[in-house]
Amino acid sequence: MALLKNCISVEFILSFTNSAPVPRFPEIFFSPGCHLFSFPRVRALTYQLSRLVAKMLFAPFVKISVLRPQLGARKGAWILAANHISHFDPPLLAIAAQRKIDWMGMIELFQIPVFAAWLRAIDAFPVDRARLDRAAVRAAVTRLRAGHAVGMFPEGGIRDGARSALEGAPLRNGVAGLAQITAAPVIPCVIMGSDRCYALQRFWRPGRRIPVWIAFGEPLLPASGGGRQDARGEFETRLSGAFRDLALEMRSHFHLNEEDLPHSPASRRRAP
Repeated sequence: MALLKNCISVEFILSFTNSAPVPRFPEIFFSPGCHLFSFPRVRALTYQLSRLVAKMLFAPFVKISVLRPQLGARKGAWILAANHISHFDPPLLAIAAQRKIDWMGMIELFQIPVFAAWLRAIDAFPVDRARLDRAAVRAAVTRLRAGHAVGMFPEGGIRDGARSALEGAPLRNGVAGLAQITAAPVIPCVIMGSDRCYALQRFWRPGRRIPVWIAFGEPLLPASGGGRQDARGEFETRLSGAFRDLALEMRSHFHLNEEDLPHSPASRRRAP
């Protein structure tokens, strides 16, 4: 009850006497004056409930196959570095990982107040991709030093074909620096098939769910010696190689063909 009282602010009560619009239900609990989500256990519960809802929503339409799922349950601080092929990747990766992930998300997602509050309630935090976002770096370092797992998309956005890390495209700076600062291992991860969710009517049939394949790679540790810039460059080279190797392994292990590989959202939406 004390938590509920904190959520219902004085301004909310006065809104009745001032004839102001009554705040909607989510706004009461996601308002700045609400202290409910300041408790780590509440945020952890919110994350697990959100993950459960995602599983229920995707289960009728998507079949997820995971290679080395035990790596997604690793304890302690680590960085999940994944390729990015669709807007469906974060919830699908959260389902596959048996560990709570603090996602670094593009700042545009945090410009919708209620959605932003929910993202913060599951311990996601924003990053401005247009510049060096020191606040996002500090947030990631703080989470890792507290023993959390942090999720990132080092491609910097949705990519396919020659623009994808799976085809050797360069990665954005960030993952290597965080690994250096915190000594946290980086687990590379490749997801394929989620781009088909853009055209559910084309690929889904009753009794035949859309296949999504996810592979976790062995942890990569930052180099301890040498110059900082050289060490970061060497680590990014290893991470890029890990993405390509995982993609090749997945093609062999899951017997994937060209149609299974990442396509742009626009090409998936187009009729055959």
